[in-house]
Amino acid sequence: MIDPINPRSRQDAFGSKINRDHSPALVYGVPWISILLGSLTPLLPIIAPAPLLPPIAFVFMVAWRQLRPGLLPLWAGLPFGAFDDLFSGQPFGSGILLFSLALIGLDLLDLRFPWRGFWQDWFIASGLLAAYILLAAVFSGSQVGGEHLVTLMPQFLLSLFSYPIIARMVSQLDRFRLFRVRRLG
Repeated sequence: MIDPINPRSRQDAFGSKINRDHSPALVYGVPWISILLGSLTPLLPIIAPAPLLPPIAFVFMVAWRQLRPGLLPLWAGLPFGAFDDLFSGQPFGSGILLFSLALIGLDLLDLRFPWRGFWQDWFIASGLLAAYILLAAVFSGSQVGGEHLVTLMPQFLLSLFSYPIIARMVSQLDRFRLFRVRRLG
């Protein structure tokens, strides 16, 4: 029953959800924060003789872009790449270029093929990850030959198999950011 003096007091089970909107801080902040936190993974105390950790920020960005195509603007590659360059140890500008090219490529792909399934997304992400890892090695100044490609293979395989896990995390974060609501007015 609705109180005639205070019409905002809802007594029924469904009236409390009327006139609610998503929190703008969560709607726009969760994707950006998750990608930026992914850039901080080089700070983890993992010591390996060869590159092993996948580029988590790049995988998060690709997963967010594939899940919600209109959420990240094309210019988002610049701040994501710059922040990633600060913590990854890559030459400054390589992440900016690679993140931006990936977003542009995914945008062009969405224009051409707006319908895709998980397997196609995984295939696209694996191609982007292979290109990112190879070009990041080239930009770092290392000699890319047969022996060096073998040392990059564990990083690529770990990146390839981490994509479904990160895509699932992104879908859970997406549910979280759209589930939390605040009352208007």
